[in-house]
Amino acid sequence: MKALKVFTEALRYLKEDALKFISENAGGKQFVASDFTWVVTVPAIWDPSAKQFMREAATQAGIVAAGKEDRLVIALEAEAASVWCMKLPADGFETENNSEVTFEQASGTQYIVVDCGGGTIDITVHEVLEGGALKELHKASGNDLGGQTVDKKFKEFLREIFSDSLWDEYEKEHPGELQKMMYDISVLKENDDDVDISCPYNLGEMAKEKQKMEKFFESLRGVSWNQGAIKISKEKVRSFFAESLNGITKSLREILKKGFTIKYILLLGGYAQSLILRQHITNQFGDQCKVLCPSHPQEAIMKGAVMFGRNPALVASRISAFTYGVSLSHRFDASKHRPDKRYTNKEGEWCDGIFCVLVKENEEVGWDKTCEHSFTPVERDQTAVIFAFYRTERNIQGLMYVDEWGVENIGSIILESPDTARGMDREIKLQIKFGATEMTATAVDVDSGSTVKTELNFMAKSMRSIRNNVWQK
Repeated sequence: MKALKVFTEALRYLKEDALKFISENAGGKQFVASDFTWVVTVPAIWDPSAKQFMREAATQAGIVAAGKEDRLVIALEAEAASVWCMKLPADGFETENNSEVTFEQASGTQYIVVDCGGGTIDITVHEVLEGGALKELHKASGNDLGGQTVDKKFKEFLREIFSDSLWDEYEKEHPGELQKMMYDISVLKENDDDVDISCPYNLGEMAKEKQKMEKFFESLRGVSWNQGAIKISKEKVRSFFAESLNGITKSLREILKKGFTIKYILLLGGYAQSLILRQHITNQFGDQCKVLCPSHPQEAIMKGAVMFGRNPALVASRISAFTYGVSLSHRFDASKHRPDKRYTNKEGEWCDGIFCVLVKENEEVGWDKTCEHSFTPVERDQTAVIFAFYRTERNIQGLMYVDEWGVENIGSIILESPDTARGMDREIKLQIKFGATEMTATAVDVDSGSTVKTELNFMAKSMRSIRNNVWQK
């Protein structure tokens, strides 16, 4: 099935369940989706196309209607968790060595939030500002080595025990039973101890047809058959965590080398309930900063998301993860432009595909700050303007064109410019907000008053083949 369909139906179910619950508890008063502001959370390390995908799924699920797009807020999970931690009492955290540690929230305090989810590890660095708002100090980082990486290692080991052929047959014939077992494993892995996995009925029956149950376990270390359960030793369980923990450690070390004054590492998300994870991070970094975990780490993101939805200004500024630019035409100059970029129209010779920087990588951008740029059409009778947007992580020293290495097309908008009376002297304004959780662009044709406000279309096919039709004088 298409991913969009799957996500849409999951969100539709959650929406309808929420509305049903609210109506049942509101004295019979009926509500519809548009009565509410909804918040959908996504990992901070997801790129803009993934955030747009979630908005599209929420729209198709009937959570938000056309014209009421602002009733859907996209919140970044690590930020939501951070916002919630700011509201907890200073002693609302646990430490691995049970020391009396409180989370100071004084202005200037710098800390790292590690959102340990099932799929992703999402890391963000915040500083507390005067008044309690948060400022991002380092662009979102992390990896896809979340708790499911550990579950996958468990599953690989079970396959090793029972053989590829038997396991393949079991996965195919009894997916529901397997899913229940994987859920049990995800709960069991929270403790640092030997693990007893109750062997599901059908797996046991299929295995017994091949040979006696004990035979499957004879040649393997760290596992045994124990009265209807698969017993895996504590040491073996720890080995399943190695890849994930090494990935988290590496990401944190890179941030701690940057010269910030980090006082705390906050561990949040469902995977943060794992004792092995918490002990590992404390052992690795406990001498540099205090490692804390709220008493219900899996709830922090949801509760923080509600607070963020009510007040997006709680995160006052963010760090741009990329250098963003727009593609322009300039008057062709043989002394500095590539010959293959030259084209001619009735107004003369132009150079196509110049990378015009809008915001730089690692630049701090206010959550509500709008960057404004002015452009003009390249032809006097032009009635529409296309803005094609690009991003890059490379050093922009010497970067000139949008088709150079390391530059990626990320979307576009089209603005109607019907009033051509002033020809090429018309002013086209481009206003972009980079500091919110979703980038929005507003293009204004000053002469006609035509305005297009849009979230940039990050899911569109590459616009690289379309020629630019704006320039900056």
